[in-house]
Amino acid sequence: MKVIISNIFLLIGLIFNLLGCIGLVRLPDVYNRLQASTKCVTLGTCSILLSSMIYGGVLVGTKSFLCAIFILITAPTAAHALSRASHIAGIKLCKGSVCDKLEERKKNEEA
Repeated sequence: MKVIISNIFLLIGLIFNLLGCIGLVRLPDVYNRLQASTKCVTLGTCSILLSSMIYGGVLVGTKSFLCAIFILITAPTAAHALSRASHIAGIKLCKGSVCDKLEERKKNEEA
């Protein structure tokens, strides 16, 4: 039973990682690509680490848990910093983007 549950989480992680890689290739601008890659890392890799926690035992599970916590803290933070720096550097959003909250905030602060 442990192997089946571990394989299910492994498959879920692999699917998220595959979809994240496809998103990196197909999405139109840096902001959408960052969103896809962050989802890929947090959900895909953490699912694979959960699989190794279930299958590997206490020692492997402890290391996997610590890695998952580290990834859950650093990946969204890094994506936020990269997207904010890209916006400040002047990289435009794609034409299909609906709103730009950071630009609206800048205009409100200037006024």
